[in-house]
Amino acid sequence: MVIKMKTKKNRTKRLLELSDSAYLWIIAFFTLIIMAYNFLVGAIGAILLAVLIYYHVKANNYRKRAIAKYIEGLSNEFDYITQDAVFNLPVPLALIRPDNKVSWYNPKFKEMVGSDDILGIKVNSIIEDFQLTLFEDKKIPNERMVRINHLDKAYKVMYNWIAAEEDDGDDSTEESKVLMTYWIDDTDHMNMSLKHEDEKANIGIIQIDNYEDVINGTDELLRPLLVAKIEQAIKEFGGEIEAAVRRYDKGKYLLVFENRYLRILEERKFDIIDIIRDIEEGNDLPVTISLGIGIGGSSINETFEYSKAAIDISLGRGGDQVVVKNNEKLSFYGGKTKTLEKRTKVKARVIAHALKQLIDQSEEVFIMGHKVPDMDCFGAAIGIYRAVKTSGKKGYIVLDGINPAIENIYYQIKEESPELFKAIISPEEAIYRAKKEALCVIADIHRPSRVEVPELLEIIDRRVIIDHHRRASEFVEDPILLYLEPYASSTCELVTEILVYFEEKIKMDKVEAEALLSGIIVDTKYFTFNTGVRTFEAASFLRRAGADTTDVRQLFQDSIGTVKLKAKLTQEAEIILDKIAIAAQVIDSKDAVLVAAQTADDLLKIKGIAASFVIIEYEERIHISGRSYGDINVQLVLEKLGGGGHLTVAGAQLSEVSLEEAKEILVDAVTEYIREGDDD
Repeated sequence: MVIKMKTKKNRTKRLLELSDSAYLWIIAFFTLIIMAYNFLVGAIGAILLAVLIYYHVKANNYRKRAIAKYIEGLSNEFDYITQDAVFNLPVPLALIRPDNKVSWYNPKFKEMVGSDDILGIKVNSIIEDFQLTLFEDKKIPNERMVRINHLDKAYKVMYNWIAAEEDDGDDSTEESKVLMTYWIDDTDHMNMSLKHEDEKANIGIIQIDNYEDVINGTDELLRPLLVAKIEQAIKEFGGEIEAAVRRYDKGKYLLVFENRYLRILEERKFDIIDIIRDIEEGNDLPVTISLGIGIGGSSINETFEYSKAAIDISLGRGGDQVVVKNNEKLSFYGGKTKTLEKRTKVKARVIAHALKQLIDQSEEVFIMGHKVPDMDCFGAAIGIYRAVKTSGKKGYIVLDGINPAIENIYYQIKEESPELFKAIISPEEAIYRAKKEALCVIADIHRPSRVEVPELLEIIDRRVIIDHHRRASEFVEDPILLYLEPYASSTCELVTEILVYFEEKIKMDKVEAEALLSGIIVDTKYFTFNTGVRTFEAASFLRRAGADTTDVRQLFQDSIGTVKLKAKLTQEAEIILDKIAIAAQVIDSKDAVLVAAQTADDLLKIKGIAASFVIIEYEERIHISGRSYGDINVQLVLEKLGGGGHLTVAGAQLSEVSLEEAKEILVDAVTEYIREGDDD
């Protein structure tokens, strides 16, 4: 909205209409008639008419001057009242020219800025936060307001853009635009709002990740001392932020504190994690904790629900970290240490029995992994299919085309297991067959946007997730069964453990056992990464089920073209920060993504390299593969780019950026991660 303001008074142009002018015409008409019959009498009438006209015009002019004088008097009086009201308004006012200089101000504005020399001065030289770009003309009048701080005070600045027309003395006018600002002191309200925000209650849940393992691995005489030391550290942590701390179960604590302390904890990067990890009281294993904090709920109950969701996410990402949840927003802290292998198989047995019940209650089971599946994803799907067939139910593996990572095992299944091959269906067929009461098992992924067929999640209500990746902020909604274990080497390891407990003597085809073993080998890099006792136990079970290690190795043979591409990528690699290898290249090959992953593995073989990243451009998309030995969490690095994965294996995809831009973004993310680690 623009207000038009003239600097010169308008002159009255409208002529006054007199109601008695009509009688003169009547007299003139009758005078002409009389003259026709008696010229002398008519002439006398004409003279009298002329006298009447003279006095009529004279009276009319006098009346006009009187009315004009009266209007001018009102205008002058109104201008004086307006000027006096604006000038003495108890709110600071200022007119700002387009060059950011003050063209007019009232005494209150002068008092506000605390300076006498204001006229013609640039506003941002006296009010630092002032920028003309803040005052964009908005369509909604109620939004014509910005907030600006000045001299420890907060102001709501209401504004209007005014177009001033200046008369140049002729018919032309020149228009200039100025900004009228109204400064309303909002300090008390802002202080009250900040106080209210600071005093909001946040709820945290602390859980010792490896409580049973740590206690069982500590000498019996020293266990009470260890528990006491852990509780003391947690209570001291609570005392520093004036929190109420209560233990409600073994290794589990409830924390309630005011929101103002959250900033302090964030600045300290939640050092309670490091304090707990450094506790040594005869324990063989380091103590790690997870902390989930809920903030910003509309009620205490909602905030508590946020904290429960946050602790679940923290545990799902491997523990030893803090997750802060505010409605849909998640913040992560820590999570840079390797996850420890769990020593109990109770959970695997419980999951196996629960999955068997769900399959028994279903007529059809649809199994799918992530887009562009690798051997771990495809092998896990095959393992779940074996569980479905053992229960005597119909099972389908949903696959949207093959890729170089799985084509060898795919064609082997086609030759050696026709029944299994027929169970592999396209997304279109899956959508056609799927019904609401079916069961959908999702393997090696928990992000709905990355599953093979997202439409199945909308059709099928009952969903099961089996995955070994650290939990991301995006998650499949309301799974009825969740087996998310970041400690595991691979999803194939988890599925193998399920099969061990699924039935006493489960029968597997040779190709099924080899598919599961291939998935374990791929994700562990031939049992060198993230490999624990249970990994070897799963591999041993598959070997007894008929998996041939020589045949499995042949599944990973590369073509000569793939070998050359890997060599070219390796040759182009460069080292940053003395321990990070990065290679980037455009690759026009169907094996591009596989080549990137394998090259990232190969770069780790270089002496002194702690992590490697390979960036490729393929089919107008940027693909990034990250690998590490565990000292650097490549998942946290690539999460900054919208990706995810595991501590030692992760990936990401970027669009609408060039290869060089992607490399710069990655280098910035790696540098930020290393700097955060140095700050710790």
